Amino acid sequence: MAKLNIAPTKSNLLHIKEQLAVAEDGYELLEQKREILVMELMRLVEKVKLLEQKINKKVKEAYPELKKMLMTVGGDRVERISKAIHYDFLITEKTQIIGGMTFNSIDVELPKKQLFYSYTDSFANTDKVMSDFFDLLALLTEMASIRTIVWRLATEVKKTQRRVNALDKMVIPQNRETKKYIEGVLEERERENVFVLKTLKSRRDG
Repeated sequence: MAKLNIAPTKSNLLHIKEQLAVAEDGYELLEQKREILVMELMRLVEKVKLLEQKINKKVKEAYPELKKMLMTVGGDRVERISKAIHYDFLITEKTQIIGGMTFNSIDVELPKKQLFYSYTDSFANTDKVMSDFFDLLALLTEMASIRTIVWRLATEVKKTQRRVNALDKMVIPQNRETKKYIEGVLEERERENVFVLKTLKSRRDG
């Protein structure tokens, strides 16, 4: 690793020692941060896998029920029923702190189920179909929030890893090499000064 192009002076030696200490401390802190972020990322990835299983299961339940409803009462009647149904979903933004980072995500509050249609004009499993799609909506909202956080965490892990690599492969070795070089030059100068002083003293005494 090439050393920094600075003059080998005592003041520069003190400066490079300070830089090296800061770089080594920064490396330790960034490495700890990276490990924490990776652990949180893996935890959320596992959560995504579980959510995918739940979503797939709910899709397999919900769509066959909807298809059965369409085949039993017909599309026109289902459309009339759907027009009579109105629900307001409350979607709110929430803040989460993960690995020391703040993330914004969304949360959906499902409304209470109400009777907007008459029993004589509805399919027996109308409530089941709506309930299934309510659950599916909640799962998809949760998945969207977690995937957004996973993407941001993965980006932060990459950024932190690049900084760790820069300190480990370039900054710290370069500072160490520069420190070693300056110390060597100063030690050589010190030996030369001692030799000159001894020579002068020897001539004076002689």
